[in-house]
Amino acid sequence: MSTTAFILLIVVVAFIFDFSNGFHDSANSIATVVSTRVLSPTVAVIWAAVFNFIGLFLFGTAVAKTFGSGLVRLDVVSPPVVFAALLGAIAWNLITWYYGIPSSSSHALTGGYAGAAITKAGVGALVPGAGWVKLLAFIVLSPVIGFVFGLLLMVAVGWTFRRAHPIKIDKGFRGLQLVSAAAFSLSHGTNDSQKTMGIIVGLLFSAQASLATFPWRFLHVTSVDTIPLWVEAWAYGAIALGTLAGGWRIVRTMGQRITRLKPYGGFCAETGGAAAIFIASHFGIPVSTTHTITGAISGVGAAHRMTAVRWGMARRIVWAWIITIPAAAIMAALFYLPLRAWTP
Repeated sequence: MSTTAFILLIVVVAFIFDFSNGFHDSANSIATVVSTRVLSPTVAVIWAAVFNFIGLFLFGTAVAKTFGSGLVRLDVVSPPVVFAALLGAIAWNLITWYYGIPSSSSHALTGGYAGAAITKAGVGALVPGAGWVKLLAFIVLSPVIGFVFGLLLMVAVGWTFRRAHPIKIDKGFRGLQLVSAAAFSLSHGTNDSQKTMGIIVGLLFSAQASLATFPWRFLHVTSVDTIPLWVEAWAYGAIALGTLAGGWRIVRTMGQRITRLKPYGGFCAETGGAAAIFIASHFGIPVSTTHTITGAISGVGAAHRMTAVRWGMARRIVWAWIITIPAAAIMAALFYLPLRAWTP
């Protein structure tokens, strides 16, 4: 296989990862709106997929730039490194999907990228500084922020409508939950699609000499500071298609096993989670949408009473979060070793 053909294969696999991301993380967007019976599962995934894609026209690429050049040294980035990173992340996504564990696709990709790079060039392959500090800090902060936002919104809604009839509240928030589900799907597409954009642009930039004479000029990328429109469109589109395919094993965990939700609770969880992710995306922080919405759902449950949250399930989810980066890193390292031996 020629170097150019191998690079094109990796770009395709990157978009397959985005598809698996949408498939795996669709539960983040639709679990609450399905569990509260505001939308049927079929309509919910269509609703989420549409708003996953709309982010293409509304937001910048700050997260993509962080992922493209702020985590791994560009001189270490090579086709085998990127290919192994993607394979490790996809493998971990499939394992956690099979067992219904809402782990983070973002952190799987991060772990895979780091694991492959370290296997090639040691720990020095990683870029020290703000990129890793922001990413690692928000492993802890994103669920905490989601929890706080969800809790505060529940308190505010409860106080504002304390004299309203429960049936009227339920009816009103069924409509509002359509808006909050759309907002969360928009935030999910915006943050998660950009991580793959960064990986692809980093790959094409590192391989620009090999692609300089290739007839498809759009593949010739000479700067990591500009994300080509075709990369953005395909990344958003792949996540939207993955969401359409659905991740039904995880929907039940997110929508029912953490705490039971009513429409106003679903609205608060989705709105709180979306707000946290939009803020992170603005500052170029690659956060986990899974972590954030899980924290927001827990905050909604805790607003009723702390015992309303099934903390045993929450603990198991947290353990999955903790092991995601090292597990994906190990898988990517194992993929990199044979790839290094035979790839161009």
